[in-house]
Amino acid sequence: MNTLKSKPESIFFDGKTHSFDSLQGFSIDKALEAIDTPLSVILQVTRRCNFDCAFCSETTQMDDPTMADLDKMRMNLKGIQRVFLSGGEPLVRADFVEIASMFSQDFIVGLPTNATPGERVAEKLVGKVSFVNVGLEGPRSVTRKARGDYDKIMSGIRAFKEVGLPLSLSAVVLRSIVDAIPFTCQIADVIGAGKLKLILPIRKGNGLFLEDSEFISEEEAETLFNKLVGMRESFGWTPALRMTTWTPDTEGYSILTYPNGETYAWPVYDAQDKVESLGNLKEMSIQEIWRNYRFKRNHLRKYLGKSIRTIK
Repeated sequence: MNTLKSKPESIFFDGKTHSFDSLQGFSIDKALEAIDTPLSVILQVTRRCNFDCAFCSETTQMDDPTMADLDKMRMNLKGIQRVFLSGGEPLVRADFVEIASMFSQDFIVGLPTNATPGERVAEKLVGKVSFVNVGLEGPRSVTRKARGDYDKIMSGIRAFKEVGLPLSLSAVVLRSIVDAIPFTCQIADVIGAGKLKLILPIRKGNGLFLEDSEFISEEEAETLFNKLVGMRESFGWTPALRMTTWTPDTEGYSILTYPNGETYAWPVYDAQDKVESLGNLKEMSIQEIWRNYRFKRNHLRKYLGKSIRTIK
């Protein structure tokens, strides 16, 4: 078990549920005084992707970071527990296995992916990636409309499962697919996913072009989550459920590094492109970036499940 440096308020990564936990009697106020790094950072190793999801927020293209760039960022990230090697679609990089191997020396590595290259790389990622989070909105026709090729995604999921890589699913909740979400829960249960993460879209990238009607309200999100909790109990689904909505308590919760090293708080609702600059990870340590970050409380509360809907 990896723990943060903070002794008074210990926060640790619970690999069984792919999330963070804390010791009994934990105080976020004391933790904020004690820690000097975030719990988790999202690092985009590419912006390229083989899909064009209707809700994708990261559509502006950038050059991929070189291995030397990534090594600089890896060194400057030392002190944190977990890194998501993200995209775009990270597995479009021919050298992704090498990248994962580099980062796994120092961090818990999460892989957000559409899984379509899974059959090619799954076995090579064993021991390098701690868990895989696959985007899937629901049954075949729903996922094809919102994201991409359902059958290729499922083939990749099967490949990850066959080599024993822990899985979770995530789905972006549009109004047009709300009725399909219970089927997504069933799929998560069938593949043995540790959790299903539901997230509302945001107006960035392709999300700028979504119809207003596709955005459900906070009240509708609560109703949907409560319905899923009841169905989970009735049907015996085992994956944990998470739902993130965009409230003041989740603003800026994520520390996101672009391929060029520029690092941001995300999402910042009124900011241009929904991000607020914190510095460049190729030039600054994560401790320096953390000092520039004004959403520390939201970061801890979100990753500890205090500001989102959650059931284990």
